[in-house]
Amino acid sequence: MVSVIDIINVGLFAAAIRMATPVAYASLGGIFSERAGVVNVGLEGMMLMGAFSGVLTSYYTGNPWLGVGVAILVGGALGLLHAVLTVKFAGNQIVSGTGINLFAVGFTAYMSQTIWGSRGASQSVQGLGEISFSPLKGIPLIGDALNTMLSYKPLVYVMFVVVILSYIVLFKTPLGLRIRAVGEHPAAADTAGINVYRTKYICLVLCGMLAGLGGVFLSLSNLSLFVLGMTGGRGFIALAAMILGGWKPIGALAASLLFGFTDALQMRLQSLGLLPPQIMLAIPYILTVIVLAGFVRKRVPPSDYKPYLKE
Repeated sequence: MVSVIDIINVGLFAAAIRMATPVAYASLGGIFSERAGVVNVGLEGMMLMGAFSGVLTSYYTGNPWLGVGVAILVGGALGLLHAVLTVKFAGNQIVSGTGINLFAVGFTAYMSQTIWGSRGASQSVQGLGEISFSPLKGIPLIGDALNTMLSYKPLVYVMFVVVILSYIVLFKTPLGLRIRAVGEHPAAADTAGINVYRTKYICLVLCGMLAGLGGVFLSLSNLSLFVLGMTGGRGFIALAAMILGGWKPIGALAASLLFGFTDALQMRLQSLGLLPPQIMLAIPYILTVIVLAGFVRKRVPPSDYKPYLKE
């Protein structure tokens, strides 16, 4: 007989935070993009390319941190591509993002086959280490629980720092005011002397960099290898978390933790064999559909997402 304690415990919440981390990174990137007035459905592809480039760099150099840096640059490059297509040429933002997603799937499959002789997965590489704190080690229950909750990969801690910095930048600095002005009233921002195009470029590049960081977390923190399609729709879940969080960093983090909890819960239930694995795997995506169906109409987007054409 499986009890509630067997399902919900400290380990479940610790896993939830790990599962939420890549979603939170991509969601934060989406916030910067949409606050500047550009929809980015290409988060999935940017995450996938970040995951692949990080593993590829670690494979050839043996340095996972260099892989993290390259993943950030690759994500930023895709963000720049999205900016050129949607800002400079006023292209359709959905089509551009979808193109990035399709390119990422095809490119990573081809390169995996070329480099490792397998389209499905790469060879194992040097991954990121784990930071473990145990200030209360030895104390019954409390010490073990705290040690479990604080033993994370470094990028988990970085994620919380990025959330705080994103909030400060967007809502407590002149730069954040300019970003929000560009998204809400680009013509008025232009009249006030703000370079609308440059601001959009900066935000889209930053969006890609954060998405790449989320992707490399999956490949170098969780598995230490690349698996085709390993993002598993997390880019789209990040969009849902962004909307649920009201296009605000703290709200996006809370929503990401909700999705992370459901992901961790389905893994726990699957390991216990309570329900068929197909149903368990569908839980995070079912929640995404419910969130989008129930909250999209209640959320007011920060922009109309129309390309700005300077007169």
